[in-house]
Amino acid sequence: MLVTVTYAPTDGQDATALGFLVHKHPAKVQTFSAPVGDIHVFYPEATPERCTVAVMLEVDPIALVRNKRFRGDAGALGHYVNDRPYVASSMLAVAIGTVFRTAMTGRSDTYPELAASALPLRIEIPVVSARGDEGLVRRLFEPCGWTVEQARIVLDGDHPEWGDSRYSSVVLTGEVRLAAALRQLYVLLPVLDDAKHYWVGDDEVGKLERAGEGWLADHPERDLITRRYLVHQRALLDESAPADRPTPLREHRAEAVLAALADVGAHRVVDMGCGPGALLARFAKDRSFTKIVGVDVSARSLDQAARMLRLPEASDAERERIELLHGSVVYRDERLRGFDAMVLMEVVEHVDPSRLGALEDAVFASAAPGAVVVTTPNADYNVLYADLPAGAFRHDDHRFEWTREEFRAWAEAVGARHGYAVEFRPVGEADADRGAPTQLALFRKEVAA
Repeated sequence: MLVTVTYAPTDGQDATALGFLVHKHPAKVQTFSAPVGDIHVFYPEATPERCTVAVMLEVDPIALVRNKRFRGDAGALGHYVNDRPYVASSMLAVAIGTVFRTAMTGRSDTYPELAASALPLRIEIPVVSARGDEGLVRRLFEPCGWTVEQARIVLDGDHPEWGDSRYSSVVLTGEVRLAAALRQLYVLLPVLDDAKHYWVGDDEVGKLERAGEGWLADHPERDLITRRYLVHQRALLDESAPADRPTPLREHRAEAVLAALADVGAHRVVDMGCGPGALLARFAKDRSFTKIVGVDVSARSLDQAARMLRLPEASDAERERIELLHGSVVYRDERLRGFDAMVLMEVVEHVDPSRLGALEDAVFASAAPGAVVVTTPNADYNVLYADLPAGAFRHDDHRFEWTREEFRAWAEAVGARHGYAVEFRPVGEADADRGAPTQLALFRKEVAA
C-alpha cells in the first residue's frame, strides 16, 4: 500500500526542504521494520520546483497472521488472501506514525517557519475503501481544507462489463500544515476503512486526542470519526466523550495515584516508566512535590516528556525540581535511592514474568522508597469488555494481566520480603462480581519498633 505527499511551492522556496520537514533525506531510500511489515520511504522526485516523498508498506502476511496484536488466526485462509497489501488502512496509518513521528509534531529545527505554515500539498492515495458510504471521503477531508478528487477503480480493465470495485483512488490538494496533514491521514485512513487490524485499548483515546489536536474538535463529522477510530467500543467512546459523560479510566488512575501519594505524605517522588509524561505533568502542577523524577527506558518518551513539561524553557529552579532519567525498572539504579515514594502506574504488566524478580530487587531492595504505588489491569474485569477476545490482553505489549487474587498474592509476598505493609484499592467503577477495571497496591515501609 502506498501514499505520496508532494510539495510544489510557488513562492520560490526550494521544494527539497520537504526532506527537512519529514526528517528523511531525499537522496536515500530508507527501510524500517514494523509489526505490519517493512516500511519503505523514498522520493520519486526531488527538484527545487517539486518534491515528493512516498511511504510504501510492504505487508508480511505470514508475520501479520502470527502477530497477536493484529488478531491473527493462522487457520483462516481469509487472513492470507485479502486486500491488506493494497488498500490504505490502519496499517498504513501505523506506518505513517512510525516513520513521520517527529514530522507529525510540527518540529523542524532547520525550517521552523515552514513547518508552522500552510503549504501547497498534494497527497495521493492509490487505493482506499470507504465502506458503505460513497461520499465519505469528501465529508472527511473537505472540512480540513482539502480539495478531493476521487475515482472509482474498475474490477478488471479487460472486462469493463464487470463494473466498478468498492475501491477508489483519492487525490487531495490544498494549503495545509504538513504536520496537520500527516495527523489527519493517521486518523482518517482507519476511519475510511472502518476497521483496525489490531487490538484497540485505552491508549487509543489519547492517540486520537493528540492526532486530532487543532482540527478534530470543530470537524462536522467528529462523532463519526471518533466512533470509527475507536472501532465502536462503548467503553472507549465514553472516555472520549465530553465532560458530562463518565470520567475516563486513565483519569481515575491518575487521581488514585495522587490520593495514595497524599496519604503517605510524599514530597520527593519517582515516576518509574513515565512514558511521555502525562503523570509527571500532574505532579509538576502540585507544588507539594519538591522533587520529581521521571524514568523511562525509551529515550523518545523522555524527549516527549521534556517537551510536555516545557523543560527547555523552564527556570533553573524548575529544571532542578524536575529531572528525567534514562533507566529501567529491572535494573538497580543508585540515583533512585532515598525518595519518599515511587510510582509504577501500568508498568508491571509490561515486564516479562521471568524479570519480575529483577523488578522486585531494583524497586523494593535497592531503591527502597518510603512507599511504592503500583497500578495494573484487573484481569477479572476483562470479560466485561465486549470487544476484547477471550484470553486476550488489553494491550499488545502486556506480558500478562493479573486477577485480583494473583495481584494480591504477588504484592503481599513482595511486601513481606522487604518490610512493606500493603493496602489494596479499586480504581474505576467497580462491578459487583468482577471488581474494578484497575487495581492499586499501596506499599508502605514499616518502621521497626
